[in-house]
Amino acid sequence: MANFAERIKDLRIKHGMTQTAMEEIIGTKQDSVSTYERGKNYPEVRNLMILADYFGVSIDYLVGRTDNPEVNR
Repeated sequence: MANFAERIKDLRIKHGMTQTAMEEIIGTKQDSVSTYERGKNYPEVRNLMILADYFGVSIDYLVGRTDNPEVNR
């Protein structure tokens, strides 16, 4: 299973987004996404929810608990 840093970077790139664009979506300061992608920091739960909703994946997928990106609703 991939870890959060790998998943968030892959999703960002697949959606053609810059780190700055992702920071604007979740409302974080400059360089936050860079630290996430390097595994140096992790987002707050609120920002995990925003990212999961934006990319249409589950939080479990983002954090590497499953390889299934589907959201269980």
